[in-house]
Formats: sequence, C-alpha cells, structure tokens
Amino acid sequence: MAPRRADDPSINVPPEDEQDAPGDPESVARAICLRLLTQRARSRAELAEALHRRGVPDDAASAVLTRYAEVGLIDDESLARNVALTQHQERGLAGRAVAVKLRQRGLPEPAVDSAVALIDQDSEREAARRLVARKLPAVRGLPEQTQVRRLVGLLARRGYSPSMAGDVVREALAGSIGPGASDDLVAD
Repeated sequence: MAPRRADDPSINVPPEDEQDAPGDPESVARAICLRLLTQRARSRAELAEALHRRGVPDDAASAVLTRYAEVGLIDDESLARNVALTQHQERGLAGRAVAVKLRQRGLPEPAVDSAVALIDQDSEREAARRLVARKLPAVRGLPEQTQVRRLVGLLARRGYSPSMAGDVVREALAGSIGPGASDDLVAD
C-alpha cells in the first residue's frame, strides 16, 4: 500500500486553527489553561488575561478558572509564596521588589502580603551581603566613590532600602579596604 500524501482528501485533518477549537467555550478555556499550566504555574489573573486575549467569553472563563481553583490547579497563595522565596533566594531581591514582581503577575494583595512576610530583615541583609560580595571583585580597582555608587545602585535596583544598602556597602568596603576607610562615603 502506498503512503498517503498530506493533500490526500481521504485524510480528514482539520486546519490547524480548528484543531485548537473544540466545540464549546469552556472546552476551549480548559484547553488553553491546561496548555499554559503545563509550561509553568500561573496566577488566576494571568490565565484570565490569556483567555480574554483568545476571545473566550467571560462567563466560560470564570467557570473554568473557578473550577481549576477548587481542584488546586490554580493556587495564588502557593504561587505567591514560591515566587517570593525564589526571587529572594536566587535573585537576591528585597521584599519590596518581590512584592512588585508578584503584583505584576496579578496576584491578589493578601497573597502578596503573606508571601512578602516570609522575607525577614535578617534574610534581606544576608541576601544584600551576598550580592555585594559577588559584585565587589568587579569594582575593586575603581575609586571608592565609584565603588560605593555602583554597589548601592545594585542594591537599590533589587529593592533594598537606602539605609540597608548603605550599611551593607559600608561593611563590605570596610572589610575589603581596611577598617574605617569608607565610613564617610555612604550617608544614611
């Protein structure tokens, strides 16, 4: 038997865009959500936005999202905690910057607040020290004021308060340059 060609009319394959559109809007919404959730965890707001962009009616989208939340496929609280700890531990972001990231993902404010509460002051200070220690060799040959500016700027971009950034940079430079060498460089 000869192999069938793609243009053979006996092969009944719908066009690509029809393959993704099973009958009713809830089926479409389920398919879209499952496809997105297999890539990575997403917030309810992210999924709602994706469904809206794909033209799924709001009532069908709401029904599917509510059901997925009931069965645990969508869990904004858990997602917020996981993202917060990952962003803080791996990227060195301070609580303020983590909160911004969580809000950008459309997570509800109570979930953001409880996730950011997991990041305490000591943990922030230690993360800031690690960031500065990693960057310090790259700025070591520069003038002290340039070192301070770059290191404080690094911490500021990661969401650290000016006072904590100043303290951490002052400690790091004092340890690498010598005692008291940078005391007057960073004002609180």
